[in-house]
Amino acid sequence: MNQQEFRKSVLASYGANALEIEELLAYNQNVFDRSCLKLPVKFPLAPEAHVTAWEEYVVAAREIGAFEALKQRLVQLKFPILKGISHTSAYRSATRKGVPVDTMPQATSLILKQPEKLQLMIHQSLAGAIPVLLTGNREDFVSLVQALTMRNEPLPVPASMGACMVAGFNNWDRVRLYRKQWEGQNPANCSEASWAAEFGRLIPQKDLYQDRFIILSDGFYSDVSANDIGLPEPEWRRLSLTIRLEHECTHYFTRRLFDSMRDNLLDELIADYRGIVAAIGHYRADWFLRFVGLESFPDYREGGRLQNYRGQPPLSDGAFKILQALVKDAAENLQRFDAEYAVKLKTLNGQIFMLMALTYLTLEELASLEASLYIQTTIEQLRTTFCM
Repeated sequence: MNQQEFRKSVLASYGANALEIEELLAYNQNVFDRSCLKLPVKFPLAPEAHVTAWEEYVVAAREIGAFEALKQRLVQLKFPILKGISHTSAYRSATRKGVPVDTMPQATSLILKQPEKLQLMIHQSLAGAIPVLLTGNREDFVSLVQALTMRNEPLPVPASMGACMVAGFNNWDRVRLYRKQWEGQNPANCSEASWAAEFGRLIPQKDLYQDRFIILSDGFYSDVSANDIGLPEPEWRRLSLTIRLEHECTHYFTRRLFDSMRDNLLDELIADYRGIVAAIGHYRADWFLRFVGLESFPDYREGGRLQNYRGQPPLSDGAFKILQALVKDAAENLQRFDAEYAVKLKTLNGQIFMLMALTYLTLEELASLEASLYIQTTIEQLRTTFCM
């Protein structure tokens, strides 16, 4: 039986009808691209090009504060959160063409409730160093997400969302630095027309001006209270930060290795696995199920993270119900595997192989009775390939 037929049989065993099977086959399709993986691979991966600029931002942040340092460099932070602002000519000129904002009356600055609590750091993840903005105020987290990913529009940010990976961010500060360096190398030929031609050559080289970074809040993970998780508030807040950070770094891991980082339940299962293990040393399915709203399965808690990942177009009610059952069984299978192979998985290589193995599988395979065999076989194949 090939993989597709096996997946169909698993879905049928959960009671899915023909239409629901087709929906879930499409939703759960594994899109991680293994052809992107170039051997040999050494972990942690080398930092991406933008990290050098952000290291300088960190130095500036130590002197004048993170918010002031970033506001001088990220043009979106010069504008307030305001409905319709992204459609104004001033905003479009600043964010799409890099036009200076000094004389723009609309550039009244982003307002944070507690700017002094904003921290900027470079975190060393398995996928390499990545800039992290950590907010100490929930409203400030929302404002930064709106400014840096929603074009300063007051769009809703779910309460269960406490982190955001910003990717493909056009950093006009890096473009300005590039132009300054180019002008220094071409003093006799740096007219506006010459720069326009050079800018045209720059555009395809996205690594020279596009950044990737993480925005984190310091609230409870997935908006789950300390009482619900059974821990004192200070401890749960500390663990929440670790889970949240490593969760986002796992998305970064899959993006750099396999060119995929989706709003999908398989991605969330993998990322929460890594986050929980990084925080407490082992995996807890009950924590993950509470995070996504399935702590009282088969009932679903409205407001849980699961509904944020229903897909586009959204899964039908019937398919979404079956997805919930798949997620529950996959999480419990993952806990059993993690407990059985705990010693091997605690090493750095063990965690790397585990994360990579999960990207080779589908939610149907992880929910099946053969899940442990699938994971173990995939890990052994990866060990043979990588010889790490």
